[in-house]
Amino acid sequence: METLFKVDLNKPMDKQDIPGHNRWHPDIPAAFAVNPGESFRMECLEWTDGQIKNNDDPSDIRKVNLERVHVLSGPVYVNGVEPGDLLVVDILDIGTFGEQLWGFNGIFAKENGGSFLTDYYPQAAKSIWDFHGIYTTSRHIPNVKFAGLIHPGLMGVAPSQELLNEWNRREKELIASNPERVPPLANPPTEESVVLGNVTGSNFDRIAKEGARTVPPRENGGNCDIKDLSKGSRVYFPVFVEGAKLSVGDLHFSQGDGEITFCGGIEMSGWIELRVDVIKGGMAKYQIKTNPVYQPGPVNPHYNEYIVFQGVSVEPNGKQTYLDANVAYRNACLNAIDFLKTQGYTGEQAYMLLSAAPVQGHLAGVVDIPNTCATVGIPKEIFTKNILPL
Repeated sequence: METLFKVDLNKPMDKQDIPGHNRWHPDIPAAFAVNPGESFRMECLEWTDGQIKNNDDPSDIRKVNLERVHVLSGPVYVNGVEPGDLLVVDILDIGTFGEQLWGFNGIFAKENGGSFLTDYYPQAAKSIWDFHGIYTTSRHIPNVKFAGLIHPGLMGVAPSQELLNEWNRREKELIASNPERVPPLANPPTEESVVLGNVTGSNFDRIAKEGARTVPPRENGGNCDIKDLSKGSRVYFPVFVEGAKLSVGDLHFSQGDGEITFCGGIEMSGWIELRVDVIKGGMAKYQIKTNPVYQPGPVNPHYNEYIVFQGVSVEPNGKQTYLDANVAYRNACLNAIDFLKTQGYTGEQAYMLLSAAPVQGHLAGVVDIPNTCATVGIPKEIFTKNILPL
């Protein structure tokens, strides 16, 4: 299969022969074009563009430049695709580079990005994971070994100018509601560390000022971090611009549901093979107008026995919330971490393990007022010792 987007692991994204991008904007030019029905391979740099090193020092996590993320491969222009169509994307295969058989997970410092549990774990931490075929281990989180399910954390199409303007409007409004919050409520457009393919001059300045950050998921797909979206999966993307302009990146060797540390799956560079097709007029025909639809593939790590931790939507200070799924899931994670600390792990190690391993997160109940119930399930088999209470 032909590789239509190549990367040099020794160069940052803006120095590649064909640079990718790290903002969403309809005017970022396509890196290449394909026809519906065509299959191709793309290579991807890890999401921080080489900022994180394979060592034991978390200072690179603490000081990471988040204006640089995510560096994406693409965009891919699909000939004949128009707004109102559905772009059909099949993930045929995905894998690691033989010359870089490691990845990383980390907890971002509260003052620089934070994380889901940032009020409990505000300091930066890092774990390096080595790849052994389908398995991974970490010198920083001992006594675990598990099979990875490699997947793209981020895949999306370009927004229209109207949709981009709406993103920037609503996120600006949210930021204004608490502009001094640490970490911030959202990330506005910024001209720092922008990568826009081969755009130059006044167009570069204009796009940099308007381009949306790639950090959150939005109507175009984007940074959804769906761990089951691996080989054999299919995605139906609503199309907002001619050619769709598909981009992909943020590859993970493995991830727990929620990617809760933010630097959250086992981040890696690698390659992905895709096939694209089109359903003309598909957005109206199937009422897929505002978000993609996903069909997970048949490949999954074979773990059947879990130890499951429950959380309900009561704040730690005893304040009762009304069906707050965020609070319930946070409590389930904290309960799991407290248990893992009895097994010899630090809180930071347990937190990173929940984010990196094939952990199952679920909403168990969202109707029984006033408490939502959420669960976090950890596969028992990933541990090299019995962790069940005796």
